[in-house]
Amino acid sequence: MAPVRAAPVGAAPLVFDHVSHWYGDVVAVNDVSCTVEPGITGLLGPNGAGKSTLLHLAAGLVKPASGAVRVYGETPLERPSVFRHVALVPEREAMPPMLTARAFVEARAVLLGLPDARDAAARALATVELEGAADRAVGGFSKGMRQRTKLAAALVHEPTLLLLDEPFNGLDPRQRMQMMRLLEARAAAGAAVLLSSHILEEIEGVASRILVVLAGRLAASGDHRTLRRLMTDRPHTVRVQASDTRALAAGLVRESVVVGLEVDAQGVLTVRTTDFTSLGRLLVRVAQAGGIHLEAVEPLDEGLEHVFSYLVER
Repeated sequence: MAPVRAAPVGAAPLVFDHVSHWYGDVVAVNDVSCTVEPGITGLLGPNGAGKSTLLHLAAGLVKPASGAVRVYGETPLERPSVFRHVALVPEREAMPPMLTARAFVEARAVLLGLPDARDAAARALATVELEGAADRAVGGFSKGMRQRTKLAAALVHEPTLLLLDEPFNGLDPRQRMQMMRLLEARAAAGAAVLLSSHILEEIEGVASRILVVLAGRLAASGDHRTLRRLMTDRPHTVRVQASDTRALAAGLVRESVVVGLEVDAQGVLTVRTTDFTSLGRLLVRVAQAGGIHLEAVEPLDEGLEHVFSYLVER
């Protein structure tokens, strides 16, 4: 495991201070303020939420339209020397397929001006467990191996702020666990890791703090237990088909977990509830008591877009 260089003292690794950014008429980031400390922070949101733009702002690839981004107290675009502490692993791949993994990582080390480029590349490749494939062309690599090659290139200068855009894409379960262990080791050594994903399950097991973004806004933040509780406590909409939905609705109407009922012209029952699990048990109990046959119970709003929209609207 390559060491983590000593981070600058006295300032947080990354601060977004009322940051906004847009592309033409499209608002990508809208007045985001948060701080990323040492450890692992997850950036969670659906595709198009603004996650990549936030990472590009942190990496100094784009300039905020308003507000400020500070890396260890410095503005990246005004103080390029801060980039010796920062690395970005982008979601998109731009690796020349004819290069070997070793050549690709060494090239980055040379571009960064490292005096020991060859040794640094060897250490980074060993960190991601690619020593055995280091002299193979990346064009023949699997998705997981290409992800690890990008990560090795990012680690070659031993950054203290590591930014990763959808790092688990294309990885099988074993590769995901390997990536999680590697990131945990970097955090344990003192680095700040900010990684994005659109899947809560991918990051809740590795991130100590999660930032939820939707439509460029910071919707919620906290550990995974806090977010799970927010998501579980939100109102749910459930469609129910049964042999007698009107009788079923009559049996549900006074229950505390039911906040709304509607039977349409086709006899389909729509239920709004504060507790999906309790509603499931309640439906079975009421149906059995009334001799009603349940034909279908379908949640209507379990998608991520609904979850994140609810968190924003809170």
